Amino acid sequence: MYTTEFEASELGNPLSELISDDVYQLLASQGLINEKSLRNYLIRQKFKQMRRREMGAAKAISQLRSEYPYLQFDTLRKIVYNIK
Repeated sequence: MYTTEFEASELGNPLSELISDDVYQLLASQGLINEKSLRNYLIRQKFKQMRRREMGAAKAISQLRSEYPYLQFDTLRKIVYNIK
């Protein structure tokens, strides 16, 4: 989980499949990465991986809930299904 810019940059580029490490570092150093959007993107990626392994949606969301205990089940459901 990335809670601060510092933690995200320390752990590398979580968006490496989309942008280069240099671009990510530049954006992070300028405070141009929205942490909430980054968290939601990573949650959606984890959910997709779990579903590809044929895990049920409810079980996948429950597992994500253990990784993000501050988020409610319905909040995670809205994130993974990109419900506005």
